[in-house]
Amino acid sequence: MDAAVHDRSPQVEQAPSKGPLVYRQSRWTRLTHWVWAFALFFMLLSGLQIFNARPQLYIGQESGFGYDNTVFQIGAMNTENGPRGFTRIFGHTFDTTGVLGWSGPPGQERARAFPSWATIPSYYDLGTARVIHFFFAWVLSATLLVWLVAGLLNGHIARDLRPRIRDFRRLPGDIAAHLRLKFHHAREYNTLQKLAYGGVLFILLPLMIVTGLAMSPSMDAFLPWLNEVLGGRQTARTIHFSIMVLLVLFFIVHMLMILAAGPINELRSIVTGWYRTDPPGTDRSDDGERSA
Repeated sequence: MDAAVHDRSPQVEQAPSKGPLVYRQSRWTRLTHWVWAFALFFMLLSGLQIFNARPQLYIGQESGFGYDNTVFQIGAMNTENGPRGFTRIFGHTFDTTGVLGWSGPPGQERARAFPSWATIPSYYDLGTARVIHFFFAWVLSATLLVWLVAGLLNGHIARDLRPRIRDFRRLPGDIAAHLRLKFHHAREYNTLQKLAYGGVLFILLPLMIVTGLAMSPSMDAFLPWLNEVLGGRQTARTIHFSIMVLLVLFFIVHMLMILAAGPINELRSIVTGWYRTDPPGTDRSDDGERSA
């Protein structure tokens, strides 16, 4: 009878143990990450202030009333219902009153491409915006160079960011897992992380720096061929703006992934370097990440 009672006793399932902490982010990676975040924040808001001085983007060397090469514009126009803000993309016009083109407190609206809360300074001051923008542009450029040298010397780039054949084989599974919001916590980056971080660090940021230099009149004498390669100063400005949009989208997705994957663990990794991995024995192939 004792045995029968014992057999019917409830079985308590043990919670899965936590995985070990591993040192995932080096000091150089953490330092440059936060410097980039700080610099890009001020570059973005001061850049929007600079854009407000000429809220149009063109393709080619020149711009003006005699040219029909505008691809993007934010502005305001008078209508039967009063002033309205608009955004025009490749000839398609959208009403963006209250956000883009015409914004401000009720009764104090004014024509302004980007609203005051989205620019540095909040009031119109092109000179101050340019000083802030250029200062943090040099901070970003110097930090990127330091990171590149350190990453080559300590093996971070080759070890953690260089995609390998097996990474591309895992790509379909990584995409499927992310769509299901199922994340694996490991020392190494997954394929999507390698492609995303590599795209930002080796394509978007360098191209943003190059296009920024191409817009500088002082660089024309030093690198006169740069504008020609990029298709003209106005084209360089359009590329520069487009890269900004891509970086903002990357930031939004990056934040959403951090929240979905576990913000405490992710923040601990980028602040202290230590990252909590999955318990031993967890196999990524269990949910199809190795399928190809």
